[in-house]
Amino acid sequence: MLRWTIIFLVVAIIAALFGFGGIAAGAAGIAKILFFIFIVLFLLSLIFGRTRTP
Repeated sequence: MLRWTIIFLVVAIIAALFGFGGIAAGAAGIAKILFFIFIVLFLLSLIFGRTRTP
């Protein structure tokens, strides 16, 4: 999922360089959403992914 976030971020940067405002805004919005989803899943894996010792 982090891979998709980076892909959309790169698309947004490239689109911004060429001046396509709508495409850049859309890709940046998707990148933000995927980034926050990734952060939440990462934090959940840190909390619940620990092994329990008996």
